[in-house]
Amino acid sequence: MIMGSSSDWETMKNACDILDAMDIPYEKKVISAHRTPDLMFEYAASARERGLKVIIAGAGGAAHLPGMTAAKTTLPVIGVPVKSRALNGIDSLMSIVQMPAGIPVATVAIGDSGAKNAGLLAAQILSAFDENLKNRLEAYRESLADKAKGSELE
Repeated sequence: MIMGSSSDWETMKNACDILDAMDIPYEKKVISAHRTPDLMFEYAASARERGLKVIIAGAGGAAHLPGMTAAKTTLPVIGVPVKSRALNGIDSLMSIVQMPAGIPVATVAIGDSGAKNAGLLAAQILSAFDENLKNRLEAYRESLADKAKGSELE
């Protein structure tokens, strides 16, 4: 879990909440594509050898962190567009989703929902190789269905 700025934490903690609920270990760091590019390249290039399986990268504005991270690793990268002040996150979304062919970034929705879905997408990727995690995801989905079934309008 990396983010471009500590101000992105309010959004990105939603992904961490999902990873915690799924009992998936993770690390979280602030790594700026623009202010610490060498650190970003080092982080991405060494991710696989450090045992990472998926990288969730969130950024706002000129959100180059997910794409530049993806350029330096063959691990799956999930990009979370963080809502920005100027354009409500549309700038972040466009910066992340418009990757050139050959360097994919799985891009989720803007903001908190996107961060939650990033955590869930990472869990789904990992569950392809982990039966227990698959079971936890299925239980989570069942809890969503139960909650929806229990909803009433007044």
